Amino acid sequence: MPEIVHLFVFDTLADWEPGFAIAGINNPRFQRRPGRYRVKAVSEGGAPITTIGGLHLQPDAALEAVTPADSAMLILPGGEAWEAAGGNAAAVDTARAFLEAGVPVAAICGATAGLARGGLLDTRAHTSNARQYLAATGYAGEPLYRDEPVVVDGDLITASSMAPLEFARAIFERLDLYPPAALAAWYGLFSTRRPEYFTALMQAIEEASGSRAS
Repeated sequence: MPEIVHLFVFDTLADWEPGFAIAGINNPRFQRRPGRYRVKAVSEGGAPITTIGGLHLQPDAALEAVTPADSAMLILPGGEAWEAAGGNAAAVDTARAFLEAGVPVAAICGATAGLARGGLLDTRAHTSNARQYLAATGYAGEPLYRDEPVVVDGDLITASSMAPLEFARAIFERLDLYPPAALAAWYGLFSTRRPEYFTALMQAIEEASGSRAS
């Protein structure tokens, strides 16, 4: 049975922010262990949601049914719902349970503000869209803010809304999803668009296929 990576979905979810990550996890083409992981979408109450781009999604399960013991990671995308008072509070509580159990949480954009309001960034190095963006939450963790696209501190991954690619790379690294050469070529291709990285990625795919067949 595959290990489950849970993706929290909600009305106003920013479609593009988890895109690289979930596509890579569900595409076994050059993974170290194809099929090891599967992404499941979860929402509060299992209710259908509409993304900020207008896509209507039916989640696989209810957020309330998710436990750290049943999950390899919780991914929290950004979206306007995080800006409301108490927005996505249930997801913050779930993230707290995951971090306390030593199961990784990956948050990007508005999700970092939700974690800040919940006190989950007070003792962990982190990043977000901007220092001022998180400071507006009134949280106590500003001295640990890092002006970087993505920051990893133990089981927590945080990222700016402008860094979905770096967000995905950090997730892949934590899940040990790809061989190093394949990951480097994948990131090089999408970050620079230079054709030599496509060649390197195809070579990495062939090598990964060969090693699995031997």
